[in-house]
Formats: sequence, structure tokens, C-alpha cells
Amino acid sequence: MDPQLLLQKISGVFAPISTPFRDDEEVDFDALIFNLERYARSGVLGYLALGSNGENRSLTEEEKLAVLATVVRHKGPGQTVMAGAAYDAQRDTERFLEQAAGAGADFGLVLSPSYFRRQMTDEVLFHYFATLADRSPLPLLIYNAPAFCGATISPALAARLAEQANIVGMKDSAPSGVEEFLKLASPSFHVLAGSVGFMFRAMMGGAVGGTVSLANTFPELAVELFRLGQARDEERGVPFQTRVTRINKIISGTFGPAGVKATMNLLGLKGGIPRRPLLPLTAEQQAEIKRALMEEGLLE
Repeated sequence: MDPQLLLQKISGVFAPISTPFRDDEEVDFDALIFNLERYARSGVLGYLALGSNGENRSLTEEEKLAVLATVVRHKGPGQTVMAGAAYDAQRDTERFLEQAAGAGADFGLVLSPSYFRRQMTDEVLFHYFATLADRSPLPLLIYNAPAFCGATISPALAARLAEQANIVGMKDSAPSGVEEFLKLASPSFHVLAGSVGFMFRAMMGGAVGGTVSLANTFPELAVELFRLGQARDEERGVPFQTRVTRINKIISGTFGPAGVKATMNLLGLKGGIPRRPLLPLTAEQQAEIKRALMEEGLLE
């Protein structure tokens, strides 16, 4: 991909968009469209469809493709869509990336296989990602999320993968170590922060933005942090980073996807409920979030 076009399509805030479910746990596509229309006016660059906030592993293949197609169809003008791939069998990842390209996704974001994680050595993972990149019709980003899959992408592995022609970047959601990945940044390989909790710090080190849970609930706050990072405004950016980290901890840091959905419902977005085994928040937990957001001046 042309370096300028790549930077244009990847430099910003991505919402790892939630998949709303009705009370019967069926996907609520009308609610998804409603949310997309709201997000399109928020300043986010685009979406990660089928990430952890999207409850990827709780969706059937048919549902995944329908959700992705809905996001692509209803994105705002100029917005970018990443399709999340989280499979243990490489042939399933290859099939999904073909289908995601057909649905109109711009990038694939690929999580490491995890079931046989003790066998997921650097060499095994290099072969997995490199051969995927050779065959994928979409440019790929690798996804380092050891908290979700138990497999860690080492800096040495990332350095090898950064040299692959069709691997254009990575999302790092690990709580520490993004600095080692930022050393690999180049016009053909970019790093996105995987948490708003360290997005400003990552941008000061060369990250081009982030795919952050807070963009589901308070996208304007995530976009403002991105703009402060772009401006390298430490005077305002450092305290603002502290504030958004505190807010994020209240929501997804404590309660995960169920907390994101409950907060969306409080804010007039359509989060719906999570799909089991995740459970909706209790009335007491919802009240805890509401009190905290009122203290932050985000709810009346």
C-alpha cells in the first residue's frame, strides 16, 4: 500500500465496536446501525469490527459476516474498517480474510492462535502471520493481546513481521512494552495503542493512534486525546491522559464488555446486553458507573 494512503487510513482513533444483542441474545442490527450513525459524527477515524468488545468469540460465522457487512455499509464517508480475525486454525483465518475483503473491509487485524499456546513459539507464530500475509487479499495488522489469548508477540517476532510486505502494522494491548514495538515504526509499519490508558504516551513515542474501548462510550474524549498526541501537547495531554484512564477504568477496566454496554445504554447509545457466558451488570453495578460518571461531569 502507498505509504501516504496507509497513514491516512490508519492514523486516528478506531472504535472496537460493540455488537448489540437484544434481550433474547440475538444480534440487534438496527441498534448497531443507530450507533454507527452516532459515531460517524464523533471524529473517530473508523472501526474495529469483531474485536473483543464486539464479542467475536461469541458470534457464529454467519453473524460475524453480517455484523461486518453492516459496519461497512453504514460507516461514515472516509471511515476505515478493520475486521478482527481470532481463530485457532489457519485455514479458518484465511477463509475469513477472503470473506472480509469481499465484504469491503480495509484491513484485517489478526490475533495469535491460543488453544495450543505452549506451542505458539516465535517460529510458529512467524510462519502463521507471514504466510497469512502472503495469501491475504487485505493488508494485515498483528494483534498483541496476551490478556485475551495467552500468547505474547515478542519484540523480536514483531521486528521480523514488520518486514513482511503485506503486514502494515500492529495493535498492542499489553499493559507494558509498547515502547519496544514503537522502535519498529516506519512508513510501511505503524503501531496503534490498544488501550486509551497509554495512548498519549504511545503517540509521543511514535504511535499513529489507537483502537480503544473508550471510543464506544465517549468517542469525543478519545479523539481529543489523539489530537493532543498529534500536537505533542504534554502540558494538556498528560493530565487529560490521567483523566481518560480513570474514566476507562470505571467502565471497561472494571466490568469489561458488559460495562461498556451498560454505559452505552446510560448515554443514549444502544449497547443492549452481552451474550452469555457474560452477564449484564446488576442494578448496583450500573448505579456505581452512573455515580462515577456524574462525579466526572459526564452525566447529569
